[in-house]
Amino acid sequence: MALRISGNRLLQTPKGDASRPTLGRVREAVFNVWQGEVSGCAWLDLCAGSGSMGAEALCQGAASVTGIEQAAPAIAAIEQNWAKLAKADQATRLLRGNVVTRLPQLAGQTFDLIYFDPPYHSNLYDKVLPLIVQHGLLAAGGELAVEHGDRQEITLPQELELRRCKTYGTVGVSFCRWRAGAG
Repeated sequence: MALRISGNRLLQTPKGDASRPTLGRVREAVFNVWQGEVSGCAWLDLCAGSGSMGAEALCQGAASVTGIEQAAPAIAAIEQNWAKLAKADQATRLLRGNVVTRLPQLAGQTFDLIYFDPPYHSNLYDKVLPLIVQHGLLAAGGELAVEHGDRQEITLPQELELRRCKTYGTVGVSFCRWRAGAG
């Protein structure tokens, strides 16, 4: 299956249904919300899947894109897509493995924009969101977007505050920042 991102660029996606690429209208909406914030940012793509969100960030001028993904077919597609899109001054890094075990390896780094899109019915929300806080991965003034089912309740760590929640059909995206005085 092929997927198109901005500029009508064609991306490869993993075969099978192991990953669920972020819908085009959701991807477009997220980048509209973050318009003006992507260029020059440090981007973190958690449960990267096809890597389409990171690829779009590269196309919109992110300085660096880091991703975590565990599915081997997805990893191959992400590596191919990001290598094709990254310019000489853009850094990409893909960590292979389980997001819960790999995320602590990013401790000491901060990211301006974080996109987290796990399988909706996984228990990853309750594990990963506290790890983002614990390791201080979200930069001051940065924002975290969490993709989830439209009727799904996401429990945020107390250090994060919900800024807005948008619904796109059956997909919800919650945008969060550090709570005042935290982070």
